[in-house]
Amino acid sequence: MRVVFLGTPDFAVPSLRALIDSGNQVVAVFTQPDRPSGRGNKPHPSAIKLLALSERIPVYQPEKVRGEEHCSLFEQLRPDFIVVVAYGQILPGWLLGAARIAPVNVHASLLPKYRGAAPIVWALLNGESVTGVTTMLMDEHLDTGPLLLRREMPITEFTTAGELATQLSHAGAEMLIPTLNGLRDGTLKPIAQDDAQASWAPRITKEQARISWEGSAERIHNMVRAFNPWPLAFTDYQGRRLQIQSSRTVKDAGSQARRPGTFLGKTETGMLVQCGKDTVLELLEVQIQSRRPTSGREFANGARLLADTPLFHSQSAEQE
Repeated sequence: MRVVFLGTPDFAVPSLRALIDSGNQVVAVFTQPDRPSGRGNKPHPSAIKLLALSERIPVYQPEKVRGEEHCSLFEQLRPDFIVVVAYGQILPGWLLGAARIAPVNVHASLLPKYRGAAPIVWALLNGESVTGVTTMLMDEHLDTGPLLLRREMPITEFTTAGELATQLSHAGAEMLIPTLNGLRDGTLKPIAQDDAQASWAPRITKEQARISWEGSAERIHNMVRAFNPWPLAFTDYQGRRLQIQSSRTVKDAGSQARRPGTFLGKTETGMLVQCGKDTVLELLEVQIQSRRPTSGREFANGARLLADTPLFHSQSAEQE
C-alpha cells in the first residue's frame, strides 16, 4: 500500500519505522520546517526528517500544508493511506480526501478524553492512573473522527511525561499496521466518538510550569511529572529559577502548620517543603539556573538551609 506520512517529533518515529518495516511503500514524508533549538539557536531537523532521509524517502516541509497549492502534489503521490502522528498542523478536507482508503491518526489518549495537542501532559496533571493510545479516522475537526483501535496504559505514581510518551509511541506503532490492514480488508469497523465524554488537552506554555506552593503536594508532584522533560516545573529561589526534576509526596506527614513554600528539613536523598492543604512534598532532584542537576539533599546542604526557613514564595499557577 502507498502511504503518505505526516509527523514531526520523536513520538512519531516508531510509527514511521513500523510502516517502513512492514513493507508498505512510504512515498513521501511531511514534517514541520527545521526549527531553531539548542545552543546557538541553529535550525535543527525534526526526528522524522532524519529517519526519512536515512531511508531515502522524499521529505516535504511546508510552513502550512493546508495551502491548495499542494493539491497537485498529493494527487501525484496517489496514497492509499495518509497516516498522521503528532504532525502539528490542522489538515483540510481536500488533503484528507486524497487518501484512497482512509486518513488515519495515532493519538496519545483514550479518545474522546484529552483531544488536542498535549494529551500526555494533561493526563498527568489531572492525576490519571490510566491513559492509552487510539487509532482513528480523521475528519476536519480536532481529534473527533471515528475510533478504530485503542490500548490502555497504566500510569504509576512516578511516571513522567517523557517516559509515558515513549511507552505510548511504541504502543501506537504496534497498533498502526493492524489498523491499516483492517481498514484495507474491511474487517475493522469505525465507532463514532461520544462527544458528551470529550475533554480537552490544549498546548502548554512555559509559564504553566511555575509552581504554586499553595497547591497540594499531590498537585505539585503531578506538575513535576507532567512537565518533565519540558518545560520542567520550576520555582524562584533568591531571584533565580529552580527547576524540580523529580519529587514524591510524603504520606502521613502530620500537621506542619507552616506557610506553603517553607523548608522543613532534609531526608537521605531529598528536602522537604511545606505545601498547601497541610501536605508535604519531598524534592528529590533539582537544578538551579546555570548549574548541574543535584539531589534535594545536596542542594539543601549547599545552601545551608535551616528547618522552618521560608524558602519559596507562593506563585499563582494558571493550569488549575
